[in-house]
Parts: sequence; structure tokens; C-alpha cells
Amino acid sequence: MAPSHPSTHSAITLHINGEKYSLSVDHRTTLLDALRERLDLTGSKKGCDQGQCGACTVLVDGRRTVSCLQLAVAAEGREITTVEGLADGERLHPVQQAFLDLDGYQCGYCTPGQICSAVAVIEEHAAGWPSAATGDVRPEAGPPPLTAEEIRERMSGNLCRCGAYVSIVRAVARAAAEQSTTEAAA
Repeated sequence: MAPSHPSTHSAITLHINGEKYSLSVDHRTTLLDALRERLDLTGSKKGCDQGQCGACTVLVDGRRTVSCLQLAVAAEGREITTVEGLADGERLHPVQQAFLDLDGYQCGYCTPGQICSAVAVIEEHAAGWPSAATGDVRPEAGPPPLTAEEIRERMSGNLCRCGAYVSIVRAVARAAAEQSTTEAAA
């Protein structure tokens, strides 16, 4: 009798941008490679492939994740949002629009990861999560003002080799202010 070898592939279903995708992947396949190479969702970029640059950032259950370090099999059953899934039809997400309006990109390579991170940063701040730049982290202090320093600290996991940081900070601040205004009016 031939020795049995465990399979190195798994059939998984990924929930991405509101759609279900079934595929068979090697256990070692990263979420980034599954997105780009198997599903043709090429918005997320492969930068360093070590989780240090943030170009591959996507949202998994609303939290930022560097997809080059996340195994695809570990993402099964979770809600994945890529930059392609942020817009509402032809209407850009407010963060996407702010990046466009305020030149929060130059070459554009890091932009999808920057945008996904910015969406999460705004949500984290609104939920009252402190950052290393937050002066008073006591819950009763409430969320700190979303200053340029707070934004820079919260976005520090995303690198821009072109140096568009000033415009990125302005774009995040504008999108956060618009979201705050929209929520207050609702």
C-alpha cells in the first residue's frame, strides 16, 4: 500500500468585495497572491513581500491587513475588501475622492494600500482607538482630535517612495471630516 500524503491544496471560498469566489489554493498561497494571480484583483500591489511597505494592504473584517503576510486559507469566511470594492458603482469612496482631489498619490503604486489603510484609520479613530501619538489614552478622554500628527502615526505602516505624504495626510483629514459631517447629519 502506498503511503498517504496529506494534500497541500485546499478548496476555499473567499468573500471579496461582496462576492464569493471558490478556488483551490496551495496552503502556502498568500491572500495577496490569491487576489492578484488567481482572481485578477490587481489593485493591491506587491511591494516588499515582507509586510513592511503596506502596498498590499486590504481590509479583512474591516481591519487593515498586509495581504502578503496573510494566508489565503486563513481568510476563508472573512469579509475582504480591496481597493476595487470601496467605490459605490461609479461614485468613489470619500477617501478615494480625497486622494484624487488632493493629489494623495504620485506614481500610484502605493495608493491602493494607502487608501485601504486610510479607510481603516478613519474608522479606528471614530471608534476611539488611541495611537502612539495620542496624548491622553484614557477612555473617558474620548477620541483625540485627528491632527496631522495623529494621521501620520496611524498611517506609518504605509510607505510612499514618491514622498506624497503631505497630500496623503490632507486627503485623510478631509475624508475623515466629511465622514464626521455626514454622520452628524444622519
